[in-house]
Amino acid sequence: CLENTDPRMRGRGIQLLSQVLLQCYSQLQEKEVLHLVLFYESRLQDHHLVIPSVLQGLRALSMCEVLAPGLAVSVLKAIFQEVHVQSLLQLDRHTVYSIITNFMGTREEELKGLGADFTFGFIQVMDGEKDPRNLLVAFQIVRDLIAKNYALGPFVEELFEVTSCYFPIDFTPPPNDPHGIQREDLILSLRAVLASTPQFAEFLLPLLIEKMDSDLQSAKLDSLQTLTACCAIYGQKELQEFLPSLWSSLRREVFQTASEKVEAECLAALHALSACLSRSVLSSDTEDLLDSFLSSILQDCRHHLCEPDMKLVWPSAKLLQAAAGASLRAYHRVTHSVLPLLLEQYTKHPQSSQRRTILEMLLGFLELQQKWGHVEEDESTLLSLRAPVCSVVFSALTDPSVQLQLVGIRALTVLGSLQGFLSPSDLELVVDHLVRLTLHEEDSQSSEAAMEAAGSLAPTYPEVFSGRMVPRLEEELQAEREEESFRDHCSLRQRCLQALAAVSTHTSIVRETVPVLLQHLRKVQKGSEAGSAQDLVSVCQSLHRVALQCQQDAEGCWYYHQTVVPCLLAMAVQAAMQESTQPLLGKALLEEEVLAAMIPVISAATTHLSPELAAQSVSHVVPLFLDGEVSFLPQNSFPCSFQPFEDGECLEAQRRLVALLMAFVCSLPRNVAIPQQERLLRELLALSCSCNCPFTATTAAKCFAGLVNKHPAGQQLDEILQLAVNRMEPGLTEGPRRTQALTLLLWVTKALVLRYHPLSSHLTDKLLGLLSDAELGPAAADGFSLLMAESPDVLHKGCHADVRIMFRQRFFTDNVPKLVQGFHGAG
Repeated sequence: CLENTDPRMRGRGIQLLSQVLLQCYSQLQEKEVLHLVLFYESRLQDHHLVIPSVLQGLRALSMCEVLAPGLAVSVLKAIFQEVHVQSLLQLDRHTVYSIITNFMGTREEELKGLGADFTFGFIQVMDGEKDPRNLLVAFQIVRDLIAKNYALGPFVEELFEVTSCYFPIDFTPPPNDPHGIQREDLILSLRAVLASTPQFAEFLLPLLIEKMDSDLQSAKLDSLQTLTACCAIYGQKELQEFLPSLWSSLRREVFQTASEKVEAECLAALHALSACLSRSVLSSDTEDLLDSFLSSILQDCRHHLCEPDMKLVWPSAKLLQAAAGASLRAYHRVTHSVLPLLLEQYTKHPQSSQRRTILEMLLGFLELQQKWGHVEEDESTLLSLRAPVCSVVFSALTDPSVQLQLVGIRALTVLGSLQGFLSPSDLELVVDHLVRLTLHEEDSQSSEAAMEAAGSLAPTYPEVFSGRMVPRLEEELQAEREEESFRDHCSLRQRCLQALAAVSTHTSIVRETVPVLLQHLRKVQKGSEAGSAQDLVSVCQSLHRVALQCQQDAEGCWYYHQTVVPCLLAMAVQAAMQESTQPLLGKALLEEEVLAAMIPVISAATTHLSPELAAQSVSHVVPLFLDGEVSFLPQNSFPCSFQPFEDGECLEAQRRLVALLMAFVCSLPRNVAIPQQERLLRELLALSCSCNCPFTATTAAKCFAGLVNKHPAGQQLDEILQLAVNRMEPGLTEGPRRTQALTLLLWVTKALVLRYHPLSSHLTDKLLGLLSDAELGPAAADGFSLLMAESPDVLHKGCHADVRIMFRQRFFTDNVPKLVQGFHGAG
């Protein structure tokens, strides 16, 4: 076929040879490759029908490792000379790009020997390319030409032209495009080319300025993002002559924009320009362009900050902040000019709304200072303005307008975060303002914001907060006021409790606040006024917040645990015993809502303990419940013995405290051994099946389930589960406690479903069987949501439960067919 006179037949011969080579190119020897390359090169002059197959063969040969030196150059020269690439079909053009890419990957030095001829040859190949698949490869080749320092010679502008003609990209993929090329892929690929070398700057910047002025939003955005990318590699030499035009385009877009996207990209580009000029200042001995650039920005924006109608205030402030945020040097230059002006405007404008705008702008500049952290003595405008800045912020905190107060609180937080800015007397004032806002500001927004601010500043100034704020809060909490209405008193107390929790963000402060909260808890429990249950819940909510804030700090976590957990247990045991001996005395603490509020406190105090400390704690708590060992509890002179697992009417109150046992043992890390675990499990099982109080029975079932979920696999687990099944099955069939048996079934099933235990499918089938039960059917159906939902107190990842990945999907796949079948077969 190769010698046939009919070009079609010759083409078929070459096609077959090329397909074979594509399969076996890696096994060829150097002489064979040389022979084949010479043959294929000569075929490039053949009939146009043959060319596609010739290129496929050359692609195979371009992947050979044993290609002799000089052949890569000779193949490319032949292609550049003999083939008019853009008249080929898409696939064949793609083949040419692949050959070039392969050679650039393996024969870089040889190709560089061609000098600028290689660049010129490639420009001819690419010129006029239309297909997005090919463009992605071509753009990558141009990036490599530049990144790997191939000689561009006199062809820089031609290379720029051949790629920039696609800018901005307006490609929309066809609806059923099998190639999956998105417009974004092309945009990013082209941007990487255009922003890859300062050599393109003189051609690219005028193009970008022109496209920024276009009416198409997409073209504006693409130009701005490309400009930002270029600033990373340009110096002031490239930017110098275009700065005035760039600034006027950016300014116009921000002052007149109808689009937030365009505005955001303009500010990013301005920031990038300022950063680029800041870098150049350090390296050049020529004119300081940064200074003149910032001067023109200040000249065009500064006066808008003083206009009485405040129309262009925000755009101007945003532009100034974008430029100032680029470097410390730019920041000093801009703030030196702008901060005194803003402070002056604040005093000039009496209305709260205008003051709020000015303070928000000031806040923007203060937040920029945070980027550099500490305030430098020598050159900082900010330090020289400490007194007026503080007085403006403090005046905002006492303004009747809540919106202005909120900005003031944010500004206060930023000032506090700047190391060395606030003097000791300023700090005392800060704390006084925060206490006042927290407790006595009518609007809850301001009060909450002040608490948050106290929490974020406390770790920086723990001494001031523990020495000044905590005692003030404690005083307010203990004050007995006759003249106030009951409602006001409650709300003030509520705020004190919340503030004590909010400010507990440092271990030394936690040591001050926790005793105050516990003291208040004891006081409320002893008093018997109305609403004390709600009060107890509030204290527990504050204690819970403190627990969460302590979790990351090992020392704070252990202090909290050993202070709070024994205290809560002691108070609860005391209340339960009084209830057993003199009913109605310790009532509030035993109410369901209060016990429910204590559960997360104990749980959060336990989940983050180290295994050693957790083991130490569990050795006290479990014997307390199993054997009435009260020796570790504070104030442990109790009127009778504590036996929550014994039978007897008078022990009803003690049994409710199993909720606290559950909170503790179900939150322990999985590697902590629980003493007398088998006995504990049996007691919980018995209690869950025999107790008449639904709260206690459910809690015992949950505690049992939580322990079973973490129990190591093996004979002991199998025995305890068998025992549970033996208790549940008869309980479900008849008798007065069917509901308790169903509750136990649900929680044990959940515990086993989470860890993929084989018994879970047997228990789920039992649950499916109950759907047709007249009495338990609806509750069994509701139980399916319990199995799948995230439960707040036990059996979730936060308390170290054994939760396997995708357990829900697995449960769904196993049980939906059975549910559907049951639905169709139901009477």
